Amino acid sequence: MSRNFRRIILAISIIVLLVGGIGAFGAVRSRADWLSVRNTAEHIALERKVPIHQPNKPTVAVVLGSPITEIFDFMVPYELFAMTDAYNVYAVAPNHEVTSLTGGLDIIPHYSFAEMDRLLGKSPDLIVVPYMPMVDEMKYQPVRKWLKKHANTEILSICSGAMNLADAGLLNGKSSTIHWRIVDQVKRNYPDTDWVRDRRYIQEGNMMNSAGLTSGIDAVLRVISQHLGEPTAEKIANEINYPSYHFVENAEVEPFYIDWTEAIYYLNLAFQFDKEKIGVLLYDGMEEGALASVFDTYAPLGTTKMFTLTNEDRTIVTKHNLNLIARFHDSNALALDRFFVTGTEAFLLSQNVESQWKSFYAGVPLEFIHSKKSDRFVFDATLEDLARSEDVLTAQWATKRLEYRANNVKFEGKPLPTEALMTLLVLSLIAFIIAFYTDGKVFRKWSK
Repeated sequence: MSRNFRRIILAISIIVLLVGGIGAFGAVRSRADWLSVRNTAEHIALERKVPIHQPNKPTVAVVLGSPITEIFDFMVPYELFAMTDAYNVYAVAPNHEVTSLTGGLDIIPHYSFAEMDRLLGKSPDLIVVPYMPMVDEMKYQPVRKWLKKHANTEILSICSGAMNLADAGLLNGKSSTIHWRIVDQVKRNYPDTDWVRDRRYIQEGNMMNSAGLTSGIDAVLRVISQHLGEPTAEKIANEINYPSYHFVENAEVEPFYIDWTEAIYYLNLAFQFDKEKIGVLLYDGMEEGALASVFDTYAPLGTTKMFTLTNEDRTIVTKHNLNLIARFHDSNALALDRFFVTGTEAFLLSQNVESQWKSFYAGVPLEFIHSKKSDRFVFDATLEDLARSEDVLTAQWATKRLEYRANNVKFEGKPLPTEALMTLLVLSLIAFIIAFYTDGKVFRKWSK
Protein backbone atom coordinates (compact mmCIF):
# COMPACT_ATOMS: atom_id res chain seq x y z
CA MET A 1 0.00 0.00 0.00
CA SER A 2 1.52 3.35 -1.05
CA ARG A 3 2.13 6.10 1.45
CA ASN A 4 -0.19 8.53 -0.38
CA PHE A 5 -3.00 5.97 -0.39
CA ARG A 6 -2.57 5.40 3.35
CA ARG A 7 -2.67 9.14 3.90
CA ILE A 8 -5.94 9.44 1.96
CA ILE A 9 -7.50 6.55 3.90
CA LEU A 10 -6.41 8.08 7.21
CA ALA A 11 -7.79 11.50 6.32
CA ILE A 12 -11.11 10.11 5.14
CA SER A 13 -11.40 7.93 8.24
CA ILE A 14 -10.86 10.87 10.59
CA ILE A 15 -13.38 13.05 8.76
CA VAL A 16 -15.99 10.29 8.59
CA LEU A 17 -15.53 9.30 12.23
CA LEU A 18 -15.72 12.86 13.55
CA VAL A 19 -18.49 14.22 11.34
CA GLY A 20 -20.37 10.93 11.21
CA GLY A 21 -20.08 10.38 14.95
CA ILE A 22 -21.41 13.83 15.82
CA GLY A 23 -24.15 13.45 13.20
CA ALA A 24 -25.15 10.07 14.60
CA PHE A 25 -25.31 11.56 18.09
CA GLY A 26 -27.54 14.36 16.80
CA ALA A 27 -29.83 11.96 14.96
CA VAL A 28 -30.23 9.71 18.01
CA ARG A 29 -30.96 12.75 20.17
CA SER A 30 -33.57 14.01 17.70
CA ARG A 31 -35.30 10.62 17.49
CA ALA A 32 -35.30 10.43 21.29
CA ASP A 33 -37.22 13.72 21.40
CA TRP A 34 -39.76 12.37 18.89
CA LEU A 35 -40.22 9.09 20.78
CA SER A 36 -40.04 10.51 24.30
CA VAL A 37 -42.41 9.05 26.87
CA ARG A 38 -43.61 10.46 30.14
CA ASN A 39 -41.85 9.54 33.35
CA THR A 40 -44.55 7.29 34.81
CA ALA A 41 -42.98 7.57 38.26
CA GLU A 42 -44.39 11.11 38.48
CA HIS A 43 -47.49 11.56 40.60
CA ILE A 44 -50.48 12.22 38.35
CA ALA A 45 -54.12 12.62 39.31
CA LEU A 46 -55.61 10.09 36.89
CA GLU A 47 -58.94 11.79 36.36
CA ARG A 48 -60.50 10.70 33.10
CA LYS A 49 -63.71 11.65 31.36
CA VAL A 50 -65.29 8.67 29.60
CA PRO A 51 -68.02 9.32 27.00
CA ILE A 52 -71.35 7.77 27.97
CA HIS A 53 -71.83 4.46 26.21
CA GLN A 54 -74.92 4.35 24.00
CA PRO A 55 -75.77 0.70 23.17
CA ASN A 56 -77.74 1.71 20.07
CA LYS A 57 -74.58 3.09 18.43
CA PRO A 58 -71.74 1.02 16.93
CA THR A 59 -68.45 1.23 18.83
CA VAL A 60 -65.13 2.35 17.37
CA ALA A 61 -62.07 1.40 19.44
CA VAL A 62 -58.95 3.43 18.57
CA VAL A 63 -55.93 1.58 19.90
CA LEU A 64 -53.13 3.09 21.96
CA GLY A 65 -49.87 1.20 22.29
CA SER A 66 -47.58 0.98 25.26
CA PRO A 67 -45.49 3.01 25.75
CA ILE A 68 -46.05 5.13 22.59
CA THR A 69 -48.31 5.66 19.56
CA GLU A 70 -47.97 7.85 16.44
CA ILE A 71 -49.97 11.01 17.16
CA PHE A 72 -51.64 11.64 13.78
CA ASP A 73 -52.56 7.98 13.34
CA PHE A 74 -54.44 8.07 16.62
CA MET A 75 -55.83 11.61 16.97
CA VAL A 76 -57.18 12.26 13.48
CA PRO A 77 -59.24 9.05 13.01
CA TYR A 78 -60.54 9.45 16.55
CA GLU A 79 -61.69 12.99 15.79
CA LEU A 80 -63.29 12.14 12.44
CA PHE A 81 -65.34 9.23 13.76
CA ALA A 82 -66.39 11.27 16.81
CA MET A 83 -67.47 14.21 14.60
CA THR A 84 -70.20 12.07 13.04
CA ASP A 85 -71.93 11.63 16.43
CA ALA A 86 -72.95 8.21 15.11
CA TYR A 87 -70.47 6.05 17.04
CA ASN A 88 -69.24 5.37 20.52
CA VAL A 89 -65.58 6.29 20.06
CA TYR A 90 -63.06 5.22 22.70
CA ALA A 91 -59.32 5.26 23.25
CA VAL A 92 -58.32 1.75 24.36
CA ALA A 93 -54.96 0.47 25.56
CA PRO A 94 -53.37 -2.45 27.44
CA ASN A 95 -54.22 -0.60 30.68
CA HIS A 96 -55.69 2.77 31.61
CA GLU A 97 -52.45 4.35 32.78
CA VAL A 98 -50.97 7.40 31.07
CA THR A 99 -49.38 6.58 27.71
CA SER A 100 -47.60 8.83 25.20
CA LEU A 101 -48.08 10.02 21.66
CA THR A 102 -45.10 10.86 19.45
CA GLY A 103 -43.60 14.29 19.94
CA GLY A 104 -44.28 14.52 23.65
CA LEU A 105 -48.06 14.49 24.19
CA ASP A 106 -49.51 12.30 26.96
CA ILE A 107 -52.97 10.76 27.14
CA ILE A 108 -55.11 8.67 29.49
CA PRO A 109 -57.08 5.93 27.67
CA HIS A 110 -60.81 5.62 28.24
CA TYR A 111 -60.66 1.86 28.71
CA SER A 112 -58.19 -0.96 29.02
CA PHE A 113 -58.59 -3.86 26.58
CA ALA A 114 -60.17 -5.97 29.32
CA GLU A 115 -62.58 -3.19 30.29
CA MET A 116 -63.60 -2.68 26.66
CA ASP A 117 -64.29 -6.38 26.21
CA ARG A 118 -66.38 -6.50 29.40
CA LEU A 119 -68.36 -3.40 28.44
CA LEU A 120 -69.32 -4.72 25.00
CA GLY A 121 -69.39 -8.46 25.61
CA LYS A 122 -68.15 -8.83 22.03
CA SER A 123 -65.68 -7.28 19.62
CA PRO A 124 -65.95 -3.56 18.86
CA ASP A 125 -67.71 -2.85 15.58
CA LEU A 126 -64.53 -1.23 14.24
CA ILE A 127 -60.94 -1.26 15.51
CA VAL A 128 -58.59 1.51 14.35
CA VAL A 129 -54.91 0.55 14.49
CA PRO A 130 -52.38 3.44 14.47
CA TYR A 131 -48.65 2.86 14.17
CA MET A 132 -47.33 1.69 17.53
CA PRO A 133 -43.52 1.33 17.65
CA MET A 134 -42.70 -2.12 19.04
CA VAL A 135 -39.81 -0.83 21.14
CA ASP A 136 -40.62 -2.79 24.30
CA GLU A 137 -41.72 -6.37 23.63
CA MET A 138 -43.12 -6.94 27.12
CA LYS A 139 -45.26 -3.78 27.04
CA TYR A 140 -46.31 -4.31 23.42
CA GLN A 141 -47.30 -7.97 23.73
CA PRO A 142 -50.86 -7.22 25.05
CA VAL A 143 -51.55 -5.16 21.91
CA ARG A 144 -50.60 -8.06 19.63
CA LYS A 145 -52.68 -10.47 21.70
CA TRP A 146 -55.76 -8.21 21.65
CA LEU A 147 -55.54 -7.64 17.89
CA LYS A 148 -55.36 -11.39 17.31
CA LYS A 149 -58.32 -11.93 19.62
CA HIS A 150 -60.45 -9.58 17.51
CA ALA A 151 -59.02 -10.54 14.11
CA ASN A 152 -62.45 -11.15 12.59
CA THR A 153 -63.90 -7.72 13.34
CA GLU A 154 -63.70 -4.76 10.94
CA ILE A 155 -60.20 -3.28 11.20
CA LEU A 156 -58.76 -0.06 9.81
CA SER A 157 -55.02 0.57 9.99
CA ILE A 158 -53.56 4.05 9.61
CA CYS A 159 -50.15 4.63 8.01
CA SER A 160 -47.56 2.24 9.48
CA GLY A 161 -50.21 0.66 11.67
CA ALA A 162 -50.30 -1.93 8.89
CA MET A 163 -46.96 -3.12 10.26
CA ASN A 164 -48.65 -3.84 13.59
CA LEU A 165 -51.29 -5.90 11.79
CA ALA A 166 -48.62 -7.76 9.80
CA ASP A 167 -46.74 -8.45 13.03
CA ALA A 168 -49.91 -10.02 14.43
CA GLY A 169 -50.24 -12.20 11.33
CA LEU A 170 -53.46 -10.53 10.23
CA LEU A 171 -52.22 -9.55 6.77
CA ASN A 172 -50.85 -12.92 5.67
CA GLY A 173 -52.00 -13.61 2.11
CA LYS A 174 -53.57 -10.16 1.78
CA SER A 175 -52.75 -6.93 0.00
CA SER A 176 -51.94 -3.81 1.98
CA THR A 177 -50.43 -0.38 1.64
CA ILE A 178 -48.33 1.47 4.18
CA HIS A 179 -46.21 4.63 4.52
CA TRP A 180 -44.02 4.99 1.42
CA ARG A 181 -40.76 5.24 3.39
CA ILE A 182 -40.97 1.70 4.81
CA VAL A 183 -42.39 -0.30 1.89
CA ASP A 184 -39.05 -2.00 1.21
CA GLN A 185 -38.59 -2.75 4.90
CA VAL A 186 -41.96 -4.47 5.31
CA LYS A 187 -41.48 -6.38 2.08
CA ARG A 188 -38.40 -7.95 3.65
CA ASN A 189 -39.89 -8.48 7.11
CA TYR A 190 -43.41 -9.55 6.11
CA PRO A 191 -43.13 -11.26 2.70
CA ASP A 192 -46.51 -13.02 3.06
CA THR A 193 -48.27 -9.70 2.42
CA ASP A 194 -48.54 -8.04 -1.01
CA TRP A 195 -47.35 -4.49 -0.26
CA VAL A 196 -48.72 -1.90 -2.72
CA ARG A 197 -47.33 1.60 -3.27
CA ASP A 198 -49.79 3.34 -5.59
CA ARG A 199 -52.93 3.46 -3.45
CA ARG A 200 -54.03 5.81 -0.68
CA TYR A 201 -55.85 2.87 0.89
CA ILE A 202 -56.65 -0.76 0.15
CA GLN A 203 -59.72 -2.66 1.29
CA GLU A 204 -59.75 -6.43 1.38
CA GLY A 205 -62.25 -8.47 3.36
CA ASN A 206 -62.63 -7.06 6.88
CA MET A 207 -59.41 -5.03 6.56
CA MET A 208 -58.84 -1.53 5.25
CA ASN A 209 -55.25 -0.25 5.32
CA SER A 210 -54.19 3.30 4.50
CA ALA A 211 -50.85 4.60 3.30
CA GLY A 212 -48.95 7.40 5.03
CA LEU A 213 -50.59 9.77 7.51
CA THR A 214 -53.06 11.98 5.59
CA SER A 215 -54.00 8.96 3.48
CA GLY A 216 -55.68 7.81 6.67
CA ILE A 217 -58.20 10.65 6.27
CA ASP A 218 -59.29 9.19 2.93
CA ALA A 219 -59.62 5.73 4.46
CA VAL A 220 -61.62 6.99 7.44
CA LEU A 221 -63.96 8.99 5.18
CA ARG A 222 -64.36 5.94 2.97
CA VAL A 223 -65.41 3.85 5.98
CA ILE A 224 -67.82 6.60 7.11
CA SER A 225 -69.25 6.70 3.60
CA GLN A 226 -69.83 2.94 3.64
CA HIS A 227 -71.39 3.00 7.10
CA LEU A 228 -73.38 6.24 7.08
CA GLY A 229 -73.59 7.31 3.45
CA GLU A 230 -71.71 9.61 1.11
CA PRO A 231 -73.36 12.85 2.33
CA THR A 232 -72.10 12.27 5.88
CA ALA A 233 -68.53 11.62 4.72
CA GLU A 234 -68.58 14.71 2.52
CA LYS A 235 -70.01 16.79 5.36
CA ILE A 236 -67.15 15.76 7.67
CA ALA A 237 -64.59 16.52 4.94
CA ASN A 238 -66.08 19.98 4.48
CA GLU A 239 -66.06 20.66 8.21
CA ILE A 240 -62.30 20.05 8.37
CA ASN A 241 -61.73 21.87 5.03
CA TYR A 242 -60.07 18.77 3.61
CA PRO A 243 -58.93 19.63 0.05
CA SER A 244 -58.38 16.08 -1.28
CA TYR A 245 -61.80 14.44 -0.99
CA HIS A 246 -61.48 13.01 -4.51
CA PHE A 247 -59.14 10.34 -3.12
CA VAL A 248 -62.02 8.92 -1.08
CA GLU A 249 -63.58 7.57 -4.29
CA ASN A 250 -60.39 7.03 -6.28
CA ALA A 251 -57.44 5.96 -4.14
CA GLU A 252 -54.93 5.56 -6.99
CA VAL A 253 -51.87 7.86 -6.84
CA GLU A 254 -48.42 8.26 -8.31
CA PRO A 255 -46.26 6.56 -5.67
CA PHE A 256 -43.60 8.31 -3.61
CA TYR A 257 -40.09 6.85 -3.31
CA ILE A 258 -37.05 7.52 -1.19
CA ASP A 259 -34.88 9.92 -3.21
CA TRP A 260 -32.44 12.82 -2.79
CA THR A 261 -34.94 14.79 -0.71
CA GLU A 262 -34.16 12.42 2.18
CA ALA A 263 -30.88 14.33 2.52
CA ILE A 264 -32.79 17.32 3.91
CA TYR A 265 -34.43 15.15 6.55
CA TYR A 266 -31.19 13.51 7.68
CA LEU A 267 -29.31 16.81 7.56
CA ASN A 268 -31.79 18.36 10.01
CA LEU A 269 -32.00 15.23 12.11
CA ALA A 270 -28.22 14.99 12.51
CA PHE A 271 -26.97 18.58 12.52
CA GLN A 272 -29.77 20.82 13.81
CA PHE A 273 -28.47 21.19 17.36
CA ASP A 274 -30.07 24.52 18.28
CA LYS A 275 -33.63 23.23 18.05
CA GLU A 276 -36.53 25.65 18.19
CA LYS A 277 -38.43 25.14 21.44
CA ILE A 278 -42.19 25.37 21.00
CA GLY A 279 -44.65 25.31 23.87
CA VAL A 280 -48.18 24.05 23.13
CA LEU A 281 -50.99 25.17 25.41
CA LEU A 282 -53.45 22.43 26.39
CA TYR A 283 -56.94 23.71 27.16
CA ASP A 284 -60.42 22.18 27.48
CA GLY A 285 -62.35 21.82 24.23
CA MET A 286 -59.32 21.88 21.95
CA GLU A 287 -59.57 20.22 18.53
CA GLU A 288 -57.74 16.90 18.25
CA GLY A 289 -56.73 17.21 14.58
CA ALA A 290 -55.36 20.72 15.00
CA LEU A 291 -53.24 19.57 17.93
CA ALA A 292 -51.93 16.65 15.88
CA SER A 293 -51.09 18.99 12.98
CA VAL A 294 -48.64 20.93 15.16
CA PHE A 295 -46.93 17.88 16.61
CA ASP A 296 -46.72 15.95 13.33
CA THR A 297 -45.48 18.92 11.31
CA TYR A 298 -42.66 20.15 13.55
CA ALA A 299 -41.60 17.41 15.96
CA PRO A 300 -40.48 14.55 13.62
CA LEU A 301 -38.02 16.60 11.59
CA GLY A 302 -35.20 17.16 14.05
CA THR A 303 -35.71 20.93 13.92
CA THR A 304 -38.02 21.41 16.88
CA LYS A 305 -38.67 20.21 20.42
CA MET A 306 -42.24 20.39 21.71
CA PHE A 307 -43.46 21.07 25.27
CA THR A 308 -47.06 20.70 26.46
CA LEU A 309 -48.21 23.20 29.08
CA THR A 310 -51.24 24.06 31.17
CA ASN A 311 -51.63 26.49 34.02
CA GLU A 312 -53.51 23.91 36.10
CA ASP A 313 -52.37 20.54 37.43
CA ARG A 314 -55.29 18.51 36.08
CA THR A 315 -56.54 16.50 33.14
CA ILE A 316 -57.41 18.48 30.01
CA VAL A 317 -60.46 17.21 28.07
CA THR A 318 -60.51 17.78 24.31
CA LYS A 319 -63.51 18.63 22.14
CA HIS A 320 -64.38 14.95 21.72
CA ASN A 321 -63.49 13.77 25.23
CA LEU A 322 -59.87 12.68 25.03
CA ASN A 323 -58.02 13.07 28.32
CA LEU A 324 -54.64 14.79 28.02
CA ILE A 325 -51.94 15.45 30.60
CA ALA A 326 -49.43 18.28 30.19
CA ARG A 327 -45.79 17.70 31.06
CA PHE A 328 -45.22 21.25 32.34
CA HIS A 329 -47.23 23.64 34.47
CA ASP A 330 -44.57 26.27 35.12
CA SER A 331 -43.63 27.76 31.76
CA ASN A 332 -41.07 30.02 33.43
CA ALA A 333 -38.94 26.91 33.85
CA LEU A 334 -38.69 26.66 30.03
CA ALA A 335 -36.72 28.87 27.66
CA LEU A 336 -39.34 28.81 24.90
CA ASP A 337 -38.90 30.33 21.46
CA ARG A 338 -42.60 30.17 20.55
CA PHE A 339 -45.88 29.39 22.31
CA PHE A 340 -48.74 27.91 20.26
CA VAL A 341 -52.46 27.79 20.91
CA THR A 342 -53.87 25.35 18.37
CA GLY A 343 -57.31 25.07 16.79
CA THR A 344 -59.56 27.04 14.46
CA GLU A 345 -61.73 28.08 17.44
CA ALA A 346 -58.79 28.56 19.80
CA PHE A 347 -59.10 32.33 20.21
CA LEU A 348 -62.62 32.01 21.65
CA LEU A 349 -62.13 28.78 23.59
CA SER A 350 -58.90 29.78 25.30
CA GLN A 351 -59.76 33.39 26.18
CA ASN A 352 -60.37 32.43 29.79
CA VAL A 353 -56.77 31.29 30.14
CA GLU A 354 -55.05 33.74 27.79
CA SER A 355 -54.96 36.61 30.29
CA GLN A 356 -53.56 34.28 32.95
CA TRP A 357 -50.80 33.15 30.60
CA LYS A 358 -49.92 36.70 29.59
CA SER A 359 -49.30 37.64 33.21
CA PHE A 360 -47.89 34.26 34.17
CA TYR A 361 -45.42 34.04 31.30
CA ALA A 362 -44.66 37.32 29.58
CA GLY A 363 -41.55 36.15 27.75
CA VAL A 364 -43.17 34.76 24.59
CA PRO A 365 -46.54 35.84 23.12
CA LEU A 366 -49.24 33.28 22.41
CA GLU A 367 -49.60 32.40 18.72
CA PHE A 368 -53.04 31.31 17.51
CA ILE A 369 -51.57 29.41 14.61
CA HIS A 370 -54.84 28.16 13.08
CA SER A 371 -57.26 30.96 13.93
CA LYS A 372 -56.37 33.21 10.99
CA LYS A 373 -56.75 30.27 8.59
CA SER A 374 -59.92 28.76 9.98
CA ASP A 375 -61.29 28.24 6.47
CA ARG A 376 -58.38 25.96 5.50
CA PHE A 377 -57.19 22.48 6.42
CA VAL A 378 -55.20 22.62 9.67
CA PHE A 379 -51.98 21.31 8.10
CA ASP A 380 -51.90 24.22 5.64
CA ALA A 381 -51.15 26.64 8.47
CA THR A 382 -48.44 24.52 10.08
CA LEU A 383 -46.66 23.61 6.83
CA GLU A 384 -46.60 27.20 5.61
CA ASP A 385 -45.33 28.33 9.00
CA LEU A 386 -42.64 25.65 8.88
CA ALA A 387 -41.38 27.06 5.57
CA ARG A 388 -41.17 30.55 7.09
CA SER A 389 -39.60 29.51 10.38
CA GLU A 390 -37.20 26.89 8.98
CA ASP A 391 -36.91 26.69 5.20
CA VAL A 392 -38.77 25.68 2.06
CA LEU A 393 -37.01 22.36 1.43
CA THR A 394 -37.72 21.17 4.97
CA ALA A 395 -41.40 22.11 4.59
CA GLN A 396 -41.60 20.34 1.25
CA TRP A 397 -40.13 17.17 2.73
CA ALA A 398 -42.54 17.39 5.68
CA THR A 399 -45.42 17.61 3.18
CA LYS A 400 -44.14 14.52 1.39
CA ARG A 401 -43.72 12.67 4.68
CA LEU A 402 -47.35 13.45 5.48
CA GLU A 403 -48.37 12.24 2.00
CA TYR A 404 -50.29 15.47 1.74
CA ARG A 405 -50.92 15.87 -1.99
CA ALA A 406 -52.92 19.11 -2.10
CA ASN A 407 -51.41 21.83 -4.30
CA ASN A 408 -52.79 24.83 -2.41
CA VAL A 409 -49.96 25.16 0.14
CA LYS A 410 -47.69 28.15 -0.50
CA PHE A 411 -44.11 27.90 0.72
CA GLU A 412 -42.21 31.13 1.38
CA GLY A 413 -38.94 31.29 3.28
CA LYS A 414 -35.26 30.45 3.09
CA PRO A 415 -34.56 27.90 0.35
CA LEU A 416 -32.26 25.67 2.44
CA PRO A 417 -31.71 24.61 6.09
CA THR A 418 -28.78 27.00 6.58
CA GLU A 419 -28.15 26.16 10.24
CA ALA A 420 -27.77 22.44 9.63
CA LEU A 421 -25.69 23.06 6.49
CA MET A 422 -23.35 25.45 8.30
CA THR A 423 -22.94 22.99 11.17
CA LEU A 424 -22.01 20.24 8.71
CA LEU A 425 -19.54 22.49 6.86
CA VAL A 426 -17.87 23.73 10.07
CA LEU A 427 -17.55 20.18 11.42
CA SER A 428 -16.11 19.02 8.09
CA LEU A 429 -13.54 21.84 8.15
CA ILE A 430 -12.54 21.02 11.74
CA ALA A 431 -12.26 17.34 10.83
CA PHE A 432 -10.09 18.22 7.82
CA ILE A 433 -7.75 20.32 9.98
CA ILE A 434 -7.49 17.52 12.54
CA ALA A 435 -6.82 15.01 9.76
CA PHE A 436 -4.13 17.25 8.27
CA TYR A 437 -2.43 17.72 11.65
CA THR A 438 -2.69 14.02 12.55
CA ASP A 439 -1.43 13.00 9.13
CA GLY A 440 1.90 14.77 9.67
CA LYS A 441 2.39 13.30 13.14
CA VAL A 442 1.51 9.78 12.04
CA PHE A 443 3.78 9.78 9.01
CA ARG A 444 6.67 11.30 10.91
CA LYS A 445 6.29 8.41 13.36
CA TRP A 446 6.05 5.87 10.51
CA SER A 447 9.15 7.27 8.84
CA LYS A 448 11.35 6.70 11.90
